[in-house]
Amino acid sequence: MTANPTLTKHTPRVEDDALVRGAGRFMDDPRLPNTAYAVFVRSPHAHARIVSVSTEEALKAKKVLAVLTAGDIKAANVGSVSRHPPMAGRGGAKMIMPFRPSLAGEKVMHVGDPVAIVVAETPAAAQDAADLVQVEYEELPAVIDLRDAMKKGGTQLYPEAPGNLCVDWPGPVPDEQNEREVAEIFAKAPHVAKVSVTNQRMVVASMETRGGTGVYDKANDSYTLYVCSQSADSLRNLCAAVMGVPNEKLRVITEDVGGAFGMKTPPYPEYPALLVAARQLGRPVHWQSTRSEAFVTDTQARDTVTEAELAIDDKGKFLAVRMRHLCNQGAYVSTAGVNINTNNFARCVPGMYRIPKVDVSVACYFSNTSPIGPSRGAGRPEANYALERVVEEAARVTGIDPVRLRKKNLIPPSAMPFKTPINTYDSGDFPAIVDKALELADFDNFNKRRRESAKRRKLRGIGVSCMLEHAGAMPMEQASVSFPGGDQLILGCNVQSTGQGHATVFPHLLAGRLGIDAAKIQHRHGDTALGLTGFASVGSRSAMCAGSAIVRTADVMLAKGKKVASALLEASEADIQYRNGNFEVVGTDRKISLFETAKRAKEIGESLDTKEKTETPLTFPNGCHIAEVEIDPDTGAVDLVTYTAVDDPGVMLDAMIVEGQVQGSIANGLGQALTENAVYDSGSGQLVAGSFMDYGMPRAHHMPVELREAVHSVPAKSNPLGVKGTGEAGTTAAIAAVMNAISNAIPNGAADHMDMPATPAKVWEACQKGMAK
Repeated sequence: MTANPTLTKHTPRVEDDALVRGAGRFMDDPRLPNTAYAVFVRSPHAHARIVSVSTEEALKAKKVLAVLTAGDIKAANVGSVSRHPPMAGRGGAKMIMPFRPSLAGEKVMHVGDPVAIVVAETPAAAQDAADLVQVEYEELPAVIDLRDAMKKGGTQLYPEAPGNLCVDWPGPVPDEQNEREVAEIFAKAPHVAKVSVTNQRMVVASMETRGGTGVYDKANDSYTLYVCSQSADSLRNLCAAVMGVPNEKLRVITEDVGGAFGMKTPPYPEYPALLVAARQLGRPVHWQSTRSEAFVTDTQARDTVTEAELAIDDKGKFLAVRMRHLCNQGAYVSTAGVNINTNNFARCVPGMYRIPKVDVSVACYFSNTSPIGPSRGAGRPEANYALERVVEEAARVTGIDPVRLRKKNLIPPSAMPFKTPINTYDSGDFPAIVDKALELADFDNFNKRRRESAKRRKLRGIGVSCMLEHAGAMPMEQASVSFPGGDQLILGCNVQSTGQGHATVFPHLLAGRLGIDAAKIQHRHGDTALGLTGFASVGSRSAMCAGSAIVRTADVMLAKGKKVASALLEASEADIQYRNGNFEVVGTDRKISLFETAKRAKEIGESLDTKEKTETPLTFPNGCHIAEVEIDPDTGAVDLVTYTAVDDPGVMLDAMIVEGQVQGSIANGLGQALTENAVYDSGSGQLVAGSFMDYGMPRAHHMPVELREAVHSVPAKSNPLGVKGTGEAGTTAAIAAVMNAISNAIPNGAADHMDMPATPAKVWEACQKGMAK
């Protein structure tokens, strides 16, 4: 393992002491005096016209302070909640981004769309009064399924989006010549493998639901929003635009966050409503989502269908890959919601394989369901699943062993840096990773284990998933160091920790750079008052982007310190060196500590306080995961007996954090493969799987009996730390590994094209078909 020498696998996390004692500061913890409480009145319909809203009875209720509707939001000049960078579609057509109101006034577009906000002295009073708000609806036909959204002559949701089309994206290589060349390759190829794979819709289900507290300062005509986010600065920029105020008029504060996975990145309709209510009442207004609300109002994930084709020559070499990716985008465009299904998806192709020609295009459609947004993987699992399933199909079409076919087409390390039709991979040793995974999984002895299972009337299968993703997303990130006095240093970061251990990893990184005790470094984040900018903690970007910014900031600070130390030590700057927390005059015993230098600098009108930003290019984490399952054909129960994961996260800043991230992301992937499915009623648009009684969250028993993890680190060459990222690797790889294993277990191809989740009922049915032949 290649790791930061200052951290070991057993280094305790700084965060854990407060969290295990219940001393964390989460969104629903009491915070501000004189706080009022909000409850939202939400649409029970997936698609309806609002005829009238009556608030009279609610306003008469005890302890009620205010009831706001769409008119109040409009009077406050609040804009559309939908915020997404422009994206060009086929033929130069623009992506359609309909207006998303904070409170709906004319139409509701999905179950849970907010119509009014009730504010009262207590949460119970607000809830009781919300039940008294009378809304008359004229119900309209709902569009739920992707196929219905695409249907010609079907219900049109927005006049500006004919055919419910949000964007028809021609791909990262929008070249008609490329399309023709790829088509010609497929027409002449000796073998063509084709699959259609579905990624079902999923609920993110973070442990802590969303929430927020809006505050208005009349004296400064400014707002403060306490909110669970993945970057205070990123969310502030988006919410300020929604509110129509300059960034400096909105402060965002985020403390502890109980899970996010990308879902807490966007602005939501509730946030501007809280701010408007706080301004109207002159006191803080707090709201915390219930779990039932979260199911229908948080951005959801996946909901795609991908047609994938692979052209292969007569020796098993891959010639070209073609993918047509379709997405049910939901009722509105959420922040990054379209990007995850276009750029994020396409950048994962052609994976670890040498495939000379690539043709990827995407179409996203509106429906009357919760908007799609980023969730762990965010386009990467969808792409890798399609690629690995079509590679498995290619093995069947050509008659070549699946592992041998993969190894034949891997990009060799000697080819790095390797330019694909979409990206340039800076580093990687794909053959070694696959070999290590096969060895760790004891792949050569699988048939022996299969025979042993057969003696117990069980079906055993093994599935391989080669995985390559991209990490980094937005490249710019900023960090700061400041000296408050004494032997203390404050490290400021824009990226928000939502469980990744930033308060442990980043101070240790800086301490190693400066040669000081990490206990002397205080980690700060989650407050726009820090004056730091960047993007959210998404896309496995924090270690590489924030880490690079920390290194740059430290180096600039030391350069400033060297000048100050040269004056204090009465030596030329060229004779000053920094080592182990001290500036020294080379060849003498004269030295001054970093903290004393910072103190003395202030006395002479200088400052070592430093703020720097960096831009870090994409990296490409990769790996090979192998799932081994045992199936009971009488019940359809799937036991994951072993799971092997060999990953290349680049240089590890903390081996324990990497191990935990891989395990957590594998659990996410297993949930999608085996249990999770956000099922909507196709007629009413109600979320049928709208509670933990109905939605299949993965349980401990779904995790593998034995999890075998290893790393094969090849440092990234695109950032000074050599970090690649690891937070989404398991999710990206796991679904194909598990589904390929199930396919391998059930005889006669009965599960070769099974859709996720592989529930016992589906598996049992496939077993009956496969074993009857």
